[in-house]
Amino acid sequence: MATQQTKRDTVEADSSHALPTSGRPLRSSGKGSPQITVLGSFRFWVSGRDALPALPGGSQRLLAFLALRERSVMRSAAAGTLWPEASEDHAHASLRSAISRLTLIAHEAIVVSFHDLRLADQVTVDIRESRALAHRLLSPSEPAQDGDLSDQAIATLSVDLLPDWYDDWAVAEAEEWRQLRLHALDALAERLTAAGRYADATSAALAAVKAEPLRETAHAVLIRVYRAEGNRAEALSAYEHYRALLRTELGLEPTPLIQALIGDLQQP
Repeated sequence: MATQQTKRDTVEADSSHALPTSGRPLRSSGKGSPQITVLGSFRFWVSGRDALPALPGGSQRLLAFLALRERSVMRSAAAGTLWPEASEDHAHASLRSAISRLTLIAHEAIVVSFHDLRLADQVTVDIRESRALAHRLLSPSEPAQDGDLSDQAIATLSVDLLPDWYDDWAVAEAEEWRQLRLHALDALAERLTAAGRYADATSAALAAVKAEPLRETAHAVLIRVYRAEGNRAEALSAYEHYRALLRTELGLEPTPLIQALIGDLQQP
């Protein structure tokens, strides 16, 4: 599936805009490190600089595509993924156009060789840091780093990747991140509960419930938080709310696993 913007970007590309093949980014134009944001919305910026000129849609998608990969990508793979409905020649021409239309500063963020391209080492990408956070939280043996058990961590794990981008590659990446962040929010709530930080644990569990209201594990985590802090009425209320929602939306009953969490609280 390609968006209208994708189709518009599959247009003429001046063949004189050849890709650099030195395997090195263009020379730096000053202080500050390039930053790419793909959580919440796409943004390319440089720390310590004023706002940069807006990039064309094809150039934005190229930077976002590379930001989501932590290795070099063959030029043919990048062209075919970003312009799937175009012919091979037209897709490669669109790739050349997307690179040539980058600003000088944005050019510094890409390393291009004859065969492949990747982000330069100095580029910071928010999703890479956020994935690392999620994996630390999901590893029982991994000690938490400063900031892992924080409001900022909850906020980071509550944001979708490239919302409103409907290219197939972006949709697949967004779903993979959604699943990872939901499991990480569950784990974060459990770690905060174990630390006795019940207010923060509740916030993390509610963020997971908000992201996917029908997901049973998130409701189970929320109920366990309420029970750990002694709020039995809150635990029962959370269960009844989930039960009503599940019946209304899917005509189902909660599984025995979550029923067991409040079995002793229900009236005979």
